[in-house]
Amino acid sequence: MAEEGRRSLYPPIEPYNTGTLVVSDIHTLYYEECGNPEGKPVVVLHGGPGGGIVPSYRCYFDPKKYRIVLFDQRGAGKSTPLACLVDNTTWTLVEDVEKIRNHLGISKWVVFGGSWGSTLSLAYAETYPASVKALVLRGIFTLRRKELLWFYQDGASFIFPDAWDGFIKPIPEAERGDLMSAYYRYLTGDDEEKKMECARAWSTWEMATSKLFVSEDNLRKAENDDFAISFARIESHYFVHGGFFKEDGELLKSAILLKDIPGTIVQGRYDVVCPATTAWELHKILPHFDFSIVADAGHSCSELGTIDLLVRATDKYSEL
Repeated sequence: MAEEGRRSLYPPIEPYNTGTLVVSDIHTLYYEECGNPEGKPVVVLHGGPGGGIVPSYRCYFDPKKYRIVLFDQRGAGKSTPLACLVDNTTWTLVEDVEKIRNHLGISKWVVFGGSWGSTLSLAYAETYPASVKALVLRGIFTLRRKELLWFYQDGASFIFPDAWDGFIKPIPEAERGDLMSAYYRYLTGDDEEKKMECARAWSTWEMATSKLFVSEDNLRKAENDDFAISFARIESHYFVHGGFFKEDGELLKSAILLKDIPGTIVQGRYDVVCPATTAWELHKILPHFDFSIVADAGHSCSELGTIDLLVRATDKYSEL
């Protein structure tokens, strides 16, 4: 146990199967399967967008009970081409999730996602409710304009002014009235040196603010050029385009479609990346979902109280 009374992650495991799936003329996705090939299927939807999967994501599930499916979304991780923005939208990713389900011969599965992964989980479940057994969501993010402005323009900067100075540094003062648009211009521009400077600064800002206590391991992720460029380019692409939703707040407005699906919401009280107000709004729309606020956690899925509740949730849904 990580702490008395709290559940910890299951032990590290390796995939029993890996593969790639061509999902368009441009994009090929990397996927892996872990745990029990005959187990209850669960799919892990990673954050970002553009964050990619990491080995620890396999460990939120009992490997004896679950067939654990993980994949890198378009442009992320081992999927190719890296950091590609063409045909990369919320709705192409929703279709990719369904393509992977069909490719693997799965009828229904539990959907597990945090941060941007919660966004994609909601979009997928609202589009394909018949494919979803249950939802396990953490750090709720619905990509409303006010959520984006809080983190990338005026809000989180009041709590992390030191890290904020590093975030705004690459952007000329005259362009700081709309930081997301300014970043997007540089991240999609032709100046490769400026592009990497911006990618590192953008990624460092989120890594610096994701935990209740700043994690040096998190900060080091932003030093990896492949991670930084895919993370920053894809995130900014989605954010300046409003997530490619038809209207602001679309996911919350359509959440009633999930009234017959069981679910769990886990939210860090001190999450400054995706503040608790959005989780609370979703909870009020879906009061049948289990809802917990972790008193000693920020945004990250790796904080002890958050791990505890996520593992308890996946244990519960392993019996579905």
